[in-house]
Amino acid sequence: MLAYKQYVTIKDPSKIELSGLPFRVGQRVEVVMIAEDDDRTARVQELKALFRSTQALPQIKAITDEMIAEEVEAYRAGR
Repeated sequence: MLAYKQYVTIKDPSKIELSGLPFRVGQRVEVVMIAEDDDRTARVQELKALFRSTQALPQIKAITDEMIAEEVEAYRAGR
């Protein structure tokens, strides 16, 4: 399978034009469009806030490093 990536800026949302493609006439291709995420910074900030609030929960403070190590070991041992 030949993969080809080309970035374009949408000028008319009802159509998109690609040129200079490395495919032959009659070749069947799959077209997948993925928009860039303009809100990535905001989502990262929301995730960091979620981590801070989760880490501040009282039940989290009761978990020790030893308890975490035991849980990891039990998981790795298949228990």
